[in-house]
Amino acid sequence: MLRRLKLPPLLLAVLALSGCQYDVLNPSGWVALEQRNLLIISTLLMLIVIIPVLIMSVYFPWKYRARREDQSDYDPEFEHSTSLEVVIWGVPILIVAALGVYTYIYTHRLDPYKPIEHLAAEDTIEVQAVSLDWKWLFIYPQYGVASVNELAIPANRQIEFKLSSSTVMNTLSIPALGGMVYSMAGMQTKLHLVADHEGIYQGRSAHYSGPGFSQMTFETKAMSDADFEAWVASAKGAESPLTRASYLELEAPTIDAPVSYYSDVEDGLFQRIVGLCVQDGKVCMGDMMMQDMQGGGGLEGLGNGAAYEYDRYRRIDGFGNPIPFDPASEGESHGHGHDDMSMNEDNKTAHPSDAAKEYAQNGY
Repeated sequence: MLRRLKLPPLLLAVLALSGCQYDVLNPSGWVALEQRNLLIISTLLMLIVIIPVLIMSVYFPWKYRARREDQSDYDPEFEHSTSLEVVIWGVPILIVAALGVYTYIYTHRLDPYKPIEHLAAEDTIEVQAVSLDWKWLFIYPQYGVASVNELAIPANRQIEFKLSSSTVMNTLSIPALGGMVYSMAGMQTKLHLVADHEGIYQGRSAHYSGPGFSQMTFETKAMSDADFEAWVASAKGAESPLTRASYLELEAPTIDAPVSYYSDVEDGLFQRIVGLCVQDGKVCMGDMMMQDMQGGGGLEGLGNGAAYEYDRYRRIDGFGNPIPFDPASEGESHGHGHDDMSMNEDNKTAHPSDAAKEYAQNGY
């Protein structure tokens, strides 16, 4: 009767696991393959200790049980065994050393900022990825198109991701292709991946970011060069371009946003996204840091606080709805305290300086 009661939950667990996709152990890209190899090597090295411990945890209690017939091997005067000490300490030390060597090798080999050496650099596709609330924007600067919640890439060609975020921290994760790197507001990170086979691979944010996190997913479509060119041509046929104005509309929080395309991308848009200065009147992050380095604007900069404000205008509640921000009602009487080094004479438009561009490219 007890076995009958346990069988249905077991069947349910098996059925639930049958729908899982073990992308980590069944990679479709060189980076993911190398990561799987490191995982297997590390597991096997640790099993050198784990398996004997599991065996001894059963064998020794049975062998030295109190009711055994032959107790002649009992030695109450036992204190030390050099051979035993060598095994107990030596084996773990060797395992830790081996783990350290392999981790060092693979860490440098799979540096996300480092291009994949065996792939031709001239065939690299650059993708500027921006995590929004709660969707992904992919910009293709080489082709002048962009897509939302769909990543198209040619197979067997290196993809260089440049990542940033419009608000909170997120993580770009495509388990079948390997690697994942944070996207953070106000800075740029990098990731290099390749798809060894054509196919559709699931991608998502791997860092919790609010109520729409579970639906912040996208499909990665790895295709032939000809199909990729056709996809670019199809995206160019979209009706709407991605300008600063349309980006600000796209940036508004939405959950389960549909796939969409942009036929053209305004020059320098990604650098403005990284610099947090897409909106008119905002000082770019690089300029702000330069002003901080030079001592700020002092009392003369107090009246220009709105040019430095960003986060409080984008506040949302627990359901993703915007929370209005009124500086007057919240006692906002002064700003960041800088001279406006990047504003024009009418104090309406912020222009990214060389410092802002360098910050956008290098992330510091």
